[in-house]
Amino acid sequence: MPFSHDGEGAAAAREKLEIELLLEAIYRAYGYDFRNYAYDSIRRRIRHGMQALGENEISALIPLILHDRERMKRLLQSLLINVTEMYRDPSMFRAFRERVVPFLHTYPHIRIWHAGCSTGEEVLSMAILLEEEGLYDKARIYATDIDEGALEKAKEAIYPLRNMKLYTHNYIRAGGTREFSDYYTADRDAAKFHSSLQRNIVYARHNLATDQSFNEFNVILCRNVLIYFDRQLQNRARRLFHESLAMFGVLALGSRETIHHNDYSECYEAIDDGEKLYRRMR
Repeated sequence: MPFSHDGEGAAAAREKLEIELLLEAIYRAYGYDFRNYAYDSIRRRIRHGMQALGENEISALIPLILHDRERMKRLLQSLLINVTEMYRDPSMFRAFRERVVPFLHTYPHIRIWHAGCSTGEEVLSMAILLEEEGLYDKARIYATDIDEGALEKAKEAIYPLRNMKLYTHNYIRAGGTREFSDYYTADRDAAKFHSSLQRNIVYARHNLATDQSFNEFNVILCRNVLIYFDRQLQNRARRLFHESLAMFGVLALGSRETIHHNDYSECYEAIDDGEKLYRRMR
């Protein structure tokens, strides 16, 4: 028989409770904090993880991950989001080159924070842009993520060769001034980016849900991360960025994210609202 309306409501409430207990267990046992991620998003990812682990009940995951670190790693692969590409949203990088780079030339040193850097494609994109604009030698990029596996891949800077066609197209649209293929060496089905691009990048684990500010930055990029947070966690991240951004520093958000309609809206002016580039004014 199909569930009654009350039965459906009870089942949904039970599932929500099971998800809350699972996320609490993950946080207490491993320090990964997904408790304030957007509910629908985290629910989908947990369901995906259940399929990968061959489990039918959310509640069954709790003892599984508490007593089996390898199973926890597999679940984590479903919970963490590593969707990225080089020069993602090329028009943003073009706007950054045209509107922000002249401002950066006035600084003796530049500190940039890529928050939620995933596997490093956008970090390398910025390193190349700064290199072409004559800024890289006075810059230091701090690339952080909650996912240690993603950080290791970012350090390697090895990506599928099949992706280079898209990345080259994005690079050209972003205003690149050289041959994109000059930045990597092809080896069979992989593209290894030159180690010189990594010389001013520091990779570190950082959790936007629990960790604090660790430096003052001239630029903070956190693109396509806030959309996965609930309002409470979004506000925490915005506060963290405000505390970490130098006066007149630049904040770059994702195409579906905004600085408007929150406690820090009045602290920024738009450099390019369409490309989600903002300058801290207070």
